[in-house]
Amino acid sequence: MTAEERKVIFASSLGTVFEWYDFYLYGSLSAIIAAQFFSGVNPTAAFIFALMAFAAGFAVRPFGAIFFGRLGDLVGRKYTFLITILIMGLSTFIVGILPSYAAWGMAAPIILVILRLFQGLALGGEYGGAATYVAEHAPHGRRGFYTAWIQTTATLGLFLSLLVILGTRTWLGEEEFAAWGWRIPFLLSIVLLGVSVWIRLTLNESPVFKRMKEEGKTSKAPLTEAFGRWENAKVALVALFGGTAGQAVVWYTGQFYALFFLTQTLKVEGATANILIAISLLIGTPFFIVFGWLSDKIGRKPIILGGCLVAALTYFPLFSLITHYANPALEQAQASAPVTVVADPGECSFQFNPVGTSQFVSSCDIAKSFLARNSVNYSNEAAPAGTVASIRIGERTLSSFPGAGLSAEEFKGRTDAFNTSMTDAIRAAGYPAKADPERINKPMLVLLLTVLVLFVTMVYGPIAALLVELFPTRIRYTAMSLPYHIGNGWFGGFLPTTAFAMVAATGDIYYGLWYPIIVAVMTFFIGLFLMPETKDRDLRNWH
Repeated sequence: MTAEERKVIFASSLGTVFEWYDFYLYGSLSAIIAAQFFSGVNPTAAFIFALMAFAAGFAVRPFGAIFFGRLGDLVGRKYTFLITILIMGLSTFIVGILPSYAAWGMAAPIILVILRLFQGLALGGEYGGAATYVAEHAPHGRRGFYTAWIQTTATLGLFLSLLVILGTRTWLGEEEFAAWGWRIPFLLSIVLLGVSVWIRLTLNESPVFKRMKEEGKTSKAPLTEAFGRWENAKVALVALFGGTAGQAVVWYTGQFYALFFLTQTLKVEGATANILIAISLLIGTPFFIVFGWLSDKIGRKPIILGGCLVAALTYFPLFSLITHYANPALEQAQASAPVTVVADPGECSFQFNPVGTSQFVSSCDIAKSFLARNSVNYSNEAAPAGTVASIRIGERTLSSFPGAGLSAEEFKGRTDAFNTSMTDAIRAAGYPAKADPERINKPMLVLLLTVLVLFVTMVYGPIAALLVELFPTRIRYTAMSLPYHIGNGWFGGFLPTTAFAMVAATGDIYYGLWYPIIVAVMTFFIGLFLMPETKDRDLRNWH
C-alpha cells in the first residue's frame, strides 16, 4: 500500500467516522434533547416531535443518496463528500448552540427537526462518496480490503460519541451535564469538522473519475441513466433485495436490536448492557477488515450471503441463550407461570407505530402492550366479539379496560390502576422487575454478543466493494448509494419498531426475530440466483 493510498483510506474513513459520530449523538442524548426542546409542548406533540427528529435522519437518507450521488457523478467524488461533511458538521454544531424551547418556543423543535433532516441527507451522500472514492483508488484485487476500512467507521463513530459523552458527563457531573454540558459533544464537532475538511482538501480527485472526465465520458443525467434504464435499475433492485436489505437487518440486529433486547426485554441495567455491547464491538471490529480482505480472495457473494444464512439459522438459539445468561429469573418465570390473553381478535391491533401518531386504546391492545413491555410471554385465546380482554396468570384472572371514548385524564387514571394491578400479579408469578446483576453471566454474554457482531462483519465488511463493482463509473455514486441507504435507512432503521410490534401481537419475546430472519433469507436466495460475483471486475469501465 502506497503512502497516497494510505492517506486516501485514512482521510475518507476519518471523515466518515466523524459523520457517524454526529449522527449518533442525537440518539445517545435523545432523553436530554427531548427535555430541552420538547418540554413546552403537550406530551403527545412532544412525543411526535421527538420521534420525527429521530426518524428523520433515517427516512431522508435515500434522498440524500439520490441528490449527492447525482452531484458526485456530475462534478466528482472529492468535492461532493466535502460538501456532505460540511453540512453534517455545521448541522451538528448548530444543535450545540440552538436555544431551547424555553428561550425560542416552537421555533426550537422545528429547527432541530430541520437540522436532523440535513444530517440524514448528508449521511446519505457521504457513504457512497467515501466508498466510491476509496475503491477507485484501490489496486485491482484489493478493493475489498481497502473499502473494509470504511465499513469500520459506523462502529467507531458510535464508540467516539459514547466516549465523548461519558467523558463530559464524568467531568461535569449529571446535573451540570443535563443543564448545559450536553452541548459540549455537539460543539466539539466543529473541531472534528475542521480536521476532516483540511485533510480532505489535500486529496486528489479519484483517478478513475478524472480519466473518465478527461475523455468526456461522464454521464449528463446520472439519475435517469441509473434508474430510468431497466438494465441499470434491475441491478439496483438486485443490489437492494439481494444484498443491502439482508446486510442491514443483520447489522441492526447484531448492534442495535441486541442492545434493545438486553435493556428493554431482559431488563439489564443500561450501563451494563452498553459495556457488554462495547466489549463485543471491540473484539469484533477487526473482522470487518478480515472479511473485506477475504472477499478479495474468494468473492463477495459467499461471505455476504453466508453471513445472512448463518444469522438466520442461529438467531433463535443465540437470543434464547442471551436470555438464559442475562436474566435467568425471567426464563424460569416464563416456564413456570404461563400467561394467556383472552380477547376478541377483532379488537387486537398490530401495534406498528413508527412515527408516534397512532393510539392503541382497545382493551386487547392495552393488555398486550403491558405484557410486551414487561417481557411476559403469553398465548392468545379467542373470546366472543365485544368481550373486554382479560389476562390469566396461573390461577388468577385480571380484566383490562376499553380506553376508547375516555378523556385523557380518565385514560391515564385507568391505565395507572391497571398497570399497578398487573405489575403486582406478574411479580407474584416470579417475573422480575429487572435482571439481577449477581446472576448475569457476563463472559458468556460477551461471547454471544461477539458472535452476533461477527455476523455483522461478514455481511458488512465486503458490501461496499460489491456495490461499487456492480455499477459503471459514470453512474456509480448515484446507483450504489440509493440501494445502500434504502436497505440500511428503511429495512434496518425500522427493525426495532417492527420487531416490538410483532412481539406485542404474538406474545413471544423472540417473535420479532422473524423480521430479520425473513429479510436475510430473502436476500440469501435473491442474491444466490441473481447477484453476480464482482470481485474481478475492472472499475475503468465507463459504461
